[in-house]
Amino acid sequence: MAETEEMEDIDAMFSHLLGEMDHLSQSLTAAANTPEVPPSLQEESSFSIGFTDLNESLNELEDHDLDALVADLGCKSSQPELSTPPQSSSLPDDRTPPPPAMTLAESPPSSNTAESSQTKAEKIKLALEKLKEAKVRKLIVKVLMGDGSSKTLMVNERQTVRQVLDKLLEKTHCDSSIDWSVCETNPELQIERGFEDHEYLVELLCAWTRHSENKIYFVLRPQKYVMFTDPQLFYMWKKSKTVLSGVNQQAKELLIKEHFGGALIVPDLEGTLYLKEDGKKVWKSRYFVLRASGIYYVPKGKTKSCSDLACFVHFEKVNIYTTSNYKEKYRAPTNFCFILKHPCIQKESHYIKFLCCDNEHTLLLWVNSIRIAKYGAVLYKNYQEAVKRASTLQGVDSALHTDQYNGLTTQVSPQTNPNPPKTTNVEEYPHEPPPDFIPPPPPGHI
Repeated sequence: MAETEEMEDIDAMFSHLLGEMDHLSQSLTAAANTPEVPPSLQEESSFSIGFTDLNESLNELEDHDLDALVADLGCKSSQPELSTPPQSSSLPDDRTPPPPAMTLAESPPSSNTAESSQTKAEKIKLALEKLKEAKVRKLIVKVLMGDGSSKTLMVNERQTVRQVLDKLLEKTHCDSSIDWSVCETNPELQIERGFEDHEYLVELLCAWTRHSENKIYFVLRPQKYVMFTDPQLFYMWKKSKTVLSGVNQQAKELLIKEHFGGALIVPDLEGTLYLKEDGKKVWKSRYFVLRASGIYYVPKGKTKSCSDLACFVHFEKVNIYTTSNYKEKYRAPTNFCFILKHPCIQKESHYIKFLCCDNEHTLLLWVNSIRIAKYGAVLYKNYQEAVKRASTLQGVDSALHTDQYNGLTTQVSPQTNPNPPKTTNVEEYPHEPPPDFIPPPPPGHI
């Protein structure tokens, strides 16, 4: 047993070394094929994500965000003061006092616009200088919305994804769902991943290459915390659909307490998946088993006993990504695929692990069970914080709607209507009868 563990450690070290060499060779290849960039532009590109240059990203910031950035960098952004000549307290009799100075409200619109643009340009220049001197790394990030619009944020290296989510929820006025996520997409590999709430966004984005076409999205991901909203899917996965659908809320809470309340218990997931061979568009079925440390598989001619399992991948240095249209790209058996790779690997590599599932439900089980195994109790804390935050936002929204409703009823209440409708006495006629008016017959007329 000791020899087996020692061999696994050696294999892991060797695999890690090869991965570092592969990453280094990719960097050298990219550098060789990339045209030279001026040092100033290269330096500025390290401060923004999703923009061609830093100046563009700062221009996209809203005024109050730009003010906050400048203030946070230790600068006092102030409006340029207009120098006015001193006025004497007494004037000669033959002189008339000058007209009063023009106030900001009275100034011509054109000068307002020019002054405003000049002020923002000065703030941007100041922010550029201070960003390069800042001890805490900051990024100007463009976040894309589901409707095609975008928001620009300033994020520092100490902010978690949860804090960025709160900022986005505040800016977009979206609902208080726990499923809101910040996701990255890699168009070259056709993959995406939802960042975990405890991760630091700047650290994640710094793993991208300089000319990366990756993008950041703010979207709803219904599966983000499905392991807590429907834990029976993962810890009772062998049961029938009828049994799973009959699990009540109390039973769900007991499952969560049992598997996350003390020592983490990883779902005992296992089954047949398709594995892509290195460098080929060929997929072969293997029997895989999930463990807390990683994924293991059953070699040919071996049994499913622990002693016969071989390590496929450890979770320590890799992240899990879902894929798009791999049936066409890599001739996968289905489009329900996922990959495991080091975050610094941004192009095709022999060190990316490609796996394919038979159906969407199997994909859901594996992707989220791997997240449970990799992040453990931290994932549960993220969920609890998301629920708490959503409850707070719901309370604020409810109070706001109540206030608005009360204000509306006050406006339409008859007691407070300043102009009540005028009533007309049916016995009164106007001075001039209408043209179609027919007078009543005289008394006694038949």
